[in-house]
Amino acid sequence: MSDVIRHITVRGKVQGVGYRAWIEGEAVARGLAGWARNRRDGTVEAVLSGPEEAVAALITKCRHGPGMARVTTIANEPAGEDMLNLRAPGERFSVLPTI
Repeated sequence: MSDVIRHITVRGKVQGVGYRAWIEGEAVARGLAGWARNRRDGTVEAVLSGPEEAVAALITKCRHGPGMARVTTIANEPAGEDMLNLRAPGERFSVLPTI
């Protein structure tokens, strides 16, 4: 199975609930690469890269997120290496500053 790169934007009550740390832990546990960050519009944005099945499983799990999160929608789009390369040099998964 080939690797994919997906760009997701998670909407709802997803800031101030540990969502970025949660997604980082879930991604690392699955051996995925990528990054997550808050956006000033109240969403959480992430790029996930790895085997298609593992990425899809995590995106499905993102619909619930950590305990205090209340996800309303997830936008899910293909992404390229340019998006993946926004992570910190030398890190497999990064939590990036808010934009």
